[in-house]
Amino acid sequence: MLSCMQRVIATDTVNISRTCSAAVSIFVSRAAGEQPTSWQSRRHFVTTPYRGAEASKSGGPKKTSMFSVSGWRSWVSEESDNFKPASGRYHLYVSYACPWAQRTLIVRKLKGLEKAISFDVVHWLLTDKGWLFDDSKPAATIDSVNNFEGMGAVYKKADPEYKGKYTVPVLWDKQMNTMVNNKSKDILRMLNANFQEFCETDEQRQLDLYPSHHQEEIDDLTDFISPNLTKGVYKAGRAITQPTYEKAAKNVFMALDKFEDILSQKRYLCGDQMTEIDVKLYSCLIRFDTVYHGHFKCNKKRIIDYPNLWAYTRELYQIPAFKDTTNFEHIAKFYQESQLQINPHGIVALGPELDLDAPHGRDKLGQSTRAEATA
Repeated sequence: MLSCMQRVIATDTVNISRTCSAAVSIFVSRAAGEQPTSWQSRRHFVTTPYRGAEASKSGGPKKTSMFSVSGWRSWVSEESDNFKPASGRYHLYVSYACPWAQRTLIVRKLKGLEKAISFDVVHWLLTDKGWLFDDSKPAATIDSVNNFEGMGAVYKKADPEYKGKYTVPVLWDKQMNTMVNNKSKDILRMLNANFQEFCETDEQRQLDLYPSHHQEEIDDLTDFISPNLTKGVYKAGRAITQPTYEKAAKNVFMALDKFEDILSQKRYLCGDQMTEIDVKLYSCLIRFDTVYHGHFKCNKKRIIDYPNLWAYTRELYQIPAFKDTTNFEHIAKFYQESQLQINPHGIVALGPELDLDAPHGRDKLGQSTRAEATA
């Protein structure tokens, strides 16, 4: 996903780390006008020009945040002048590989909005054109709304002058033919609260993932999980100095230790009720042992080594809204085939083998959420 990646142009007068020399040499050849081989042209080249690139004081290019997103922040609501709630009007553009995009699909299904809100899925491979649509690949689709080649055209349709990143998720208005919002946090809350009349069952309508009595706790946990864990794994994986890597990796496991402790006492992060913070944490945990542990060098522990986190992950996975939106092929292939600055040859690891359907025993800690029975 482009919210998790950036393209840094390599110059021909740089000191290149051996570990990414192959990827960099390919990128420099392309800049010089040489034609890449077919497998090279398919990948999105993200290279670090030299080991000191993190510090602009040295005279090199300063890295911008891989998570900074130029955003559309309109809101679907009854109070909106332009974007009223309606069934069949709105559409999601997502990637199964992207944890932020998966969150929107989970909430869409938890709330029973499958008939009200359609969606399309990009191909897992992030190319130098960004996310592309390709229904010849398993679980990927064409753009059923605009018939565009990729997300770049979607963004340009919304704003022909747009110069930023082509990120997912995107909430699209099919009636006005424009983008509503590309911030996953906003989309989650709109789906949770502003499409109530279109939920398929009363139980789904009553499910509130951002209840008023837990909002402060949810916001505090979001502020903690975002820099330390969900973005922290990327900081560790993309670090080009040992101190930067160690700081990020230590924060990742500090966060996992904290959540392990919370979940030893509570069924969900805010108690007996599932909330949006559980959706956010799941989208990281389900990717951890498959890609973050090895690919991002977050290998101090696996999620399977945390008794409570592992049982919690299994419980959520066994809820259809979580399982049906988890695609391990897209997850593994996106990270390992696209991110050549970390994995220069694009080799996809075979493992791990995870028994996510094993009994979880979490029901002993509290009452089951309605979503478990209905989603």
